Amino acid sequence: MAGALNLKHTPNLELWPIGNCQVSGLIDDTGALVWGCVPRVDGDPVFSALLNDGHRDAGIWRFELEGQVSASQRYIRNTPHLLTTLEAEDGSAIEILDFSPRFERSGRMYRPVAYARIVRPISGNPRIKVVLNLTKNYGSGVADTTHGTNHIRYLTGTTDLRLSTDAPVGYIQEGRTFRVEGDTHFFLGPDEPFVGNLREQIRSMEQSTRKYWQHWARGLHIPLEWQEEVIRCAITLKLCQHEETGAIVAALTTSIPEAAHSERNWDYRYCWIRDSYYTVQALNRLGALDVMEKYLGYLRNIVDSARGGQIQPLYSVMGESELDETTASYLAGYRGMGPVRRGNAAYKQIQHDCYGQIVLPSVQSFFDQRLLRPADEHDFENLEQVGEMAWAMHDQPDAGLWEFRTRQEVHTYSAVMSWAACDRLANVAAHIGKPDRATLWRERADAIAGVIEDKAWKPGAEGGHYGASFESDYLDASLLQMVELRFLSPDNERFKHTFVAVEEHLRRGDHMLRYAAEDDFGAPETAFNVCTFWLIEALHLAGRDAEARTLFETMLSHTTKSGLLSEDLDYETGELWGNFPQTYSLVGVINCAGLLSKSWSEVR
Repeated sequence: MAGALNLKHTPNLELWPIGNCQVSGLIDDTGALVWGCVPRVDGDPVFSALLNDGHRDAGIWRFELEGQVSASQRYIRNTPHLLTTLEAEDGSAIEILDFSPRFERSGRMYRPVAYARIVRPISGNPRIKVVLNLTKNYGSGVADTTHGTNHIRYLTGTTDLRLSTDAPVGYIQEGRTFRVEGDTHFFLGPDEPFVGNLREQIRSMEQSTRKYWQHWARGLHIPLEWQEEVIRCAITLKLCQHEETGAIVAALTTSIPEAAHSERNWDYRYCWIRDSYYTVQALNRLGALDVMEKYLGYLRNIVDSARGGQIQPLYSVMGESELDETTASYLAGYRGMGPVRRGNAAYKQIQHDCYGQIVLPSVQSFFDQRLLRPADEHDFENLEQVGEMAWAMHDQPDAGLWEFRTRQEVHTYSAVMSWAACDRLANVAAHIGKPDRATLWRERADAIAGVIEDKAWKPGAEGGHYGASFESDYLDASLLQMVELRFLSPDNERFKHTFVAVEEHLRRGDHMLRYAAEDDFGAPETAFNVCTFWLIEALHLAGRDAEARTLFETMLSHTTKSGLLSEDLDYETGELWGNFPQTYSLVGVINCAGLLSKSWSEVR
């Protein structure tokens, strides 16, 4: 018998996200659901096998096909609905359809804490075993169960779940193999009776959910080239939004190491103001305004809570400010490379770039007539409070966008973001008829620009370059964002010199480091994927389009079979590392595709 049990399966990032903007799940290349948290993305991972060193008996939901020899997977077009085909050595085969319900019902969006799976026999006489064991309290134990005629209850201790199914419940409980002679339905959701005919209801849910996603994708303004890649990244970015509040998480996982045995294992299931800014910016370019509108509501609540004071770099999806970092000792970690962290101590850090990253996505709401809730004067007054903090902190030290844990400097990127906050506030003030405020914010923007030019520029024998901080002359990839933020024009001589220096010092073949200097954990060992996309953008601006396209295609060749990327990449082996799917990286795909694609006018 081959493949089915595969108890020594080594975890990898060949993962396929499913979800409904309330819960999400990651399905591995064997069709097993190996990561998923309830009741939301930052909750308890009841599916935790991904971080348990290949242990395949707990925190997992898989279908073992007797005599299995192969597995293949694909998404249904323009949806996060996953089809997995398992084939056995005798020619028998099954198809697994995975989705989480999401559709409008009774005037509201129905997005329960639920995972739905349909198993279909497609050839021969397939026999399967259902392995469904949930963990509780971050892997401290396996959830106890009770059962009824057509259901099994999983007592996780916080969010109890119920499996409703038309498969034999006794076979599932006893781990017995049985023949699949017709479509078999599974609904793991809230611990309450399943109302209605299970088969009909799940099929209806699937059709309604499929229709929702395909209609959402139809509204995207996509480039001519790389359409499938862009649509997949856009759908996945939307899955990273917790729709109830509008928060956007940096990734769906915690503690996937940035490099092997590095202990750079962080919990990314939170809303970083910075990452969310880039996500909203990319989706705006595609016309996905629903994500921005929800996120702006989240931002307004964050600003209200701060009451004109310091904004943290990250919050929980519910807006919680305290995210104490602890270790989940019961989970061995990805490939045994612990620790598994819960929470993120970066919430305590000072990161002054966040003020600009609140202002920049908010500006559109003053200009865009399509929005259901355009911004008003009261919103401008609140946004000015954020601007006041940007002005006050533009030349003060912080941990920077790379979140150094043991040192602080005045980081150039943070100062440029403070400039951007003042610059955009001036634009808004002029637009809404407040010339005095426009003058004030323009003067402040000009003053910050003068400080940056004075303090961040490092003269040198080769023409000089901007430094990553005011205090030192080391380089980091964020300097390439000075054009994107409109602080500099692409033909600015100082930017040209800086680009040459950044490329020389940080480029490793087809990839980019975020910085080369040692940090709290030593020298970086992997490329930072979003920085490679920043390089591609800079190459385009420099008129090196052929090289930019080649690098872009190279990056696409590193995506998983699901078309996605994690945070980091080993530039020697090409292996992906870091949390998955990483919003930063998907943003890079969308932005670069838009820059490099041929125009629609060439074909229509």
